[in-house]
Amino acid sequence: MLITSIIALVSSLALTGIFLPWMIIFMRIHHEGQEIRDEGPKWHQKKSGTPTMGGVVFVLAAAISTVWVVAWQQQMTQLIWILVISLLGYGIIGFLDDRLKLFYKRNLGLKAWQKFSLQILVALVIVAIAASANFKFQLFIPFFGLINSVILFTFFVVVWLVGFSNAVNLSDGLDGLATGLTIIAYATYAYLALKQQNFAILIFCMSVIGGLIVFFIFNHKPAKIFMGDAGSLALGGGLAAVSIFLQRPWSLLLVGIVFVGETASVILQVISFQTTGKRIFKMTPIHHHFEMMGYSEWKVDILFWVVGLLGSMLYLLIWS
Repeated sequence: MLITSIIALVSSLALTGIFLPWMIIFMRIHHEGQEIRDEGPKWHQKKSGTPTMGGVVFVLAAAISTVWVVAWQQQMTQLIWILVISLLGYGIIGFLDDRLKLFYKRNLGLKAWQKFSLQILVALVIVAIAASANFKFQLFIPFFGLINSVILFTFFVVVWLVGFSNAVNLSDGLDGLATGLTIIAYATYAYLALKQQNFAILIFCMSVIGGLIVFFIFNHKPAKIFMGDAGSLALGGGLAAVSIFLQRPWSLLLVGIVFVGETASVILQVISFQTTGKRIFKMTPIHHHFEMMGYSEWKVDILFWVVGLLGSMLYLLIWS
């Protein structure tokens, strides 16, 4: 089981390593690069024009590696399709968003209602597949215990998938930040899947990690390519699906503590400004707040990676 998962990792690593450099060259030749938003830190403007949509490569590499390794082992199940669809489904939404940004040369792709509707649709497809596989729609609610409810479970899946796909997207604002954080998170779930002997989730997580390891080489500061929404939305959707179908959904609040903090900072900032006219942070998501305080990108990255690692270690120490 462990050897097979390593094969999946190497497969994804190799595919990403082969095709990512070609994508960078292609994007540069066609002058297709990231449009940096005016509201962000002014020193980020020098990143304008950096090739983006690198997530397309590692998402496809992870999906292909997951499917062929599982098929080779003759262990194809509906859970595999749920995981792959969570990755590809949100990846496609991100791809559409990225392409519109590049086509119109602006930092606005899909409209909010369009993106939100598509994200809900993917979540409902995942619930439908789970239903066809006779999955038990059970959800543990703290202080209430285990609750059997299709409606509650469906609502939770939608909230979790949509919420964390957007949370990872918000965290993708500094070179290498989201890449490092998701490597930590997927590695944590790979360990849990190995302990629970969950072959499907182990192969999936290791495949994602393989692609991200290579991508990080090109994405750390100074980034040669960004993952784009095609990568960040896919990674967030995949993480949410893994946590749910590993039957540890609440674990993502600790394993993904930085994603939660990034999202909370934006929500609190909006509420504070709309109600009092004052801002709590210098800029949100909160990684920009630290930048505005004088922290370099590397310092913010390392700080946030350490927090993410501590969150994962704390979960493993207490609840693994």
